Amino acid sequence: MPKISACIVAYCDYDEVCAAVRSALANTPGDDFALYVVDNASPDGCGPRLAQTDFGDVRVQVICLPKNLGFGKGHNSIMDRLTSDVHFILNPDVIIHDDILPQMAQWLLDHPGVVMATPQLYFPDGRIQNLPRRKPTPWLLLARQLAPRFGGVMQKADEHYTMQDEDLTIPRPIEFCTGSFAAIRTDVFKTIGGFDPEYFMYVEDADLTQRALRQGLVYLLPQFTATHAWHRDPMRDAGKFKMQLKSMGRYFKKWGIGKGNV
Repeated sequence: MPKISACIVAYCDYDEVCAAVRSALANTPGDDFALYVVDNASPDGCGPRLAQTDFGDVRVQVICLPKNLGFGKGHNSIMDRLTSDVHFILNPDVIIHDDILPQMAQWLLDHPGVVMATPQLYFPDGRIQNLPRRKPTPWLLLARQLAPRFGGVMQKADEHYTMQDEDLTIPRPIEFCTGSFAAIRTDVFKTIGGFDPEYFMYVEDADLTQRALRQGLVYLLPQFTATHAWHRDPMRDAGKFKMQLKSMGRYFKKWGIGKGNV
């Protein structure tokens, strides 16, 4: 069985984080699994509560950061601890229902040309989430935000961006792997330096994917599934929307605005 690690970066919502932790532990058998829960200085006291929680499993470690480092740097904070073959980046609103972590890890190890992968994620009510994507462009990201409100041309662009014009029922290469649930070869994660620390939040997963693509292929693996609540909606929060625009600016300055792979 592969040696596996996973990291959940938490920010508030103790109950949700606990549910995610317990689902990962319950569905990942074996001693070769390390689960790191990194609290990003949650102002609601989530971190100290997590540190005091007895999950009944020595495989989980809770780390409370002294300040909020952001999503990517939160995940990077445990990189020096990793000794696994495959590392998982998990959101605190993801629930795992079966032993997909070791199965996905083994799939990666059985396909040496693939360095990163994501499963098919679903909303809690069973609706599919269109998270596998093509490489972002400014137009596609704009369409992603505005399609639900305006439809038409923007809806078609969003469907193209989220690869709904492709067969996503079979394993296939993708250009943008969601940070909600990603598996990456640990040596590759370390080689590329984890997430770019200049992103606080938003688009850092697109950036990570582009750097992973320099090492090998990135895949959607729809035979593996999990539930993802997906709370994020930056268009409803002016501060988060401004943060997203800043991240997008950094991304396109770094990778260009054209189509295609690196």
